[in-house]
Amino acid sequence: MKINADFIERTTALFGKERFDGFMQGLESAPVVSIRYNEAKTDMRPAENPVPWASLGCYLPTRPVFTADPHFHAGCYYVQEASSMFLEQVVRQYVTSPVRALDLCAAPGGKTTNLLSALPQGSMLVSNEPVPLRAQILAENVVKWGRTTSVVTRNEPADFSSFRNFFDIIVVDAPCSGEGMFRKDSFAVEQWSVSNVMQCAKRQRDILSQIWSSLRPGGLLVYSTCTFNREENEDCVEWVANELGATPLPLEIDPAWGITGSLTNAELPVYRFIPGFTAGEGFFLAVLRKDGESDVMQPRVPRVQKLAAKTVSSVEGWLQNPSDFDFVQQGEQIVALPKQHSAAMLALQQKLRVLHLGIVVALVKNNKILPHHSLSMSVELDRTAFPTVDVTREQALSYLHRETLSLPSAPVGFLLLQYEGTPLGFVKNIGNRANNLYPAEWRIRKDPMEL
Repeated sequence: MKINADFIERTTALFGKERFDGFMQGLESAPVVSIRYNEAKTDMRPAENPVPWASLGCYLPTRPVFTADPHFHAGCYYVQEASSMFLEQVVRQYVTSPVRALDLCAAPGGKTTNLLSALPQGSMLVSNEPVPLRAQILAENVVKWGRTTSVVTRNEPADFSSFRNFFDIIVVDAPCSGEGMFRKDSFAVEQWSVSNVMQCAKRQRDILSQIWSSLRPGGLLVYSTCTFNREENEDCVEWVANELGATPLPLEIDPAWGITGSLTNAELPVYRFIPGFTAGEGFFLAVLRKDGESDVMQPRVPRVQKLAAKTVSSVEGWLQNPSDFDFVQQGEQIVALPKQHSAAMLALQQKLRVLHLGIVVALVKNNKILPHHSLSMSVELDRTAFPTVDVTREQALSYLHRETLSLPSAPVGFLLLQYEGTPLGFVKNIGNRANNLYPAEWRIRKDPMEL
């Protein structure tokens, strides 16, 4: 690995020679592989090699072919870099009641799915990504995770200005120079430059300034990067505290985790993950509480298209607790919104580009109601509402490849496919074949028999 001389000089000055030498040794070792389980979908738990700061995270001895595992596609676990799972500690130590949260730079979904699992029950999470393709990937991962109180948006930070004091927590995993990914990403090594570091630092401050009014006074900002330099890390945190008005907050950590504190100000509570000292990639995180106190803004309830009682009755039995939801129709979609957040979700939809919210329960086509794939992924699905068919791994991969299946012994109509007890999605069995209803854009593109 050929690293830029300017990076070596700057990082040695920041780290000190001994820490820098340990860091360089860490870069020469193989990256670790880690996953985090979805406790709402699987009983699997970290039996060996747990990630110490993540209750459901574990290290794997080797990297398997995740695409060949139906459990991966069903949302039973997420492949997440271990260091970034540290976000869970913020929630565990500072969030004790339901909140409205925003993950501003959320794709592909590691921190978002971590938040969906860790936030107190009844919380609402808005996951945003401005880049269209990345936003689609984010929406897919959110749907697979199966939580009902989620919204996925595709907006720039400034677009949230209409939602003043709206969020209790905002997570900004800021676009950065990517120094922490050198071990895994040769492109990050090639693209590094001092000028890029300075551009990233300016962009990060612009993003934080644009989103600041959406965080209520007394609310929490979680700021993180996957880089090492002080300009994008400690300097940015101190800028937020001094210029925007916030107090950095400490987190309790175990010294055995190998996390490094501030390298510029010993009294500044920030948390650095450095390869060679922690089992993960480079990562930086700080928590700040916005000065002042204020209630969260309560949105106006927009007018929505009300569903006929007959339509609601035809789909509400597909959910375990239908009385907990408001059912609305949006175009061809019938959407179930958690009642405690339906007004907020619809208010967001009026002002932002929303890709997903709540549970898309069904599609209405030619006066017929078809179950939507989002329903099959939801933890609120009532599995007794549809005949279920248990499939083999070979059949599961064929389904995920979006091939036509043959289920001659199964009943005719909509069927829920399950793999080892976990829902995969719907088919419509017409007797001689079962039409595959898996989303075309999610299909496995490589031949599943080669995986």
